[in-house]
Amino acid sequence: MVSGLDPADAATHSRRVLTLIVGTNRPGSNSRKVAKQVEEVYASLSVPLHVLDLAKLPPEIFSPASYGEKPKSFAPFADAILAAEGLIVVTPEYNGGMPGVLKYFIDMLKFPESFEQRPVCFVGLGAGMWGALRPVEQLQLIFGYRNAFLYPERVFLPKVNDLLDEQGRFTDPEIRERLQEQATGFVEFVERVKGVKLRGK
Repeated sequence: MVSGLDPADAATHSRRVLTLIVGTNRPGSNSRKVAKQVEEVYASLSVPLHVLDLAKLPPEIFSPASYGEKPKSFAPFADAILAAEGLIVVTPEYNGGMPGVLKYFIDMLKFPESFEQRPVCFVGLGAGMWGALRPVEQLQLIFGYRNAFLYPERVFLPKVNDLLDEQGRFTDPEIRERLQEQATGFVEFVERVKGVKLRGK
C-alpha cells in the first residue's frame, strides 16, 4: 500500500496505483475518517492506493497568482493525479454542494490531461439524509465535462455522524460491505478500460 507517502512518491512508484482524494481541508473531518476505511478496503484487495489529503495543500497555492503560475510546492499533488490509473473521490456536502477547496483543487490541475480518460468513482457523506448526493452529482458533471470515465456505482453515507463511533469507525458492517463492493468493481473497471493490472499477487 502506498498511502501516507509524500504526493511525489505516487508519481515515481514502480507499481500502478489508484489515488484517493480527501475532498476537504477541514481539520479532523469525517471525510478523512471515512477515507481511512476506504484505504483499508483497497489494501484488502492488494491494490496500491495513494492518498491526497487536501488538508495538506501548500498555503501558497491559494494565492491568486497561482492561476497564472503554480508554485513548485503544488507539483507533487498535480503529478500524483497524472500518475494515477484511477481516482477515488471522498467528498462531504457543504451548503448543498462540494467543498470550495475541492473545486479549487480541480481548477488548479493541468488541463486537459489530469482527468482525460481517467477512471473515477465517488464516495459521498453528509450530515443530512441524502449523503452528499448533490456534491457527487456536481462532481460527475465536472468529471464528465473533462472526459473522465465515470464508474456508475456510487456510495452515499447519510447522517454520517450516526454512522461513526468515537474512534471514527463504522458502526454498521453493511457500510464496509458497500465500500468493498464498490472497490472491487472499480478495480475491475480500471483494469478493463486502462488495460493494466492493479492487484498484487
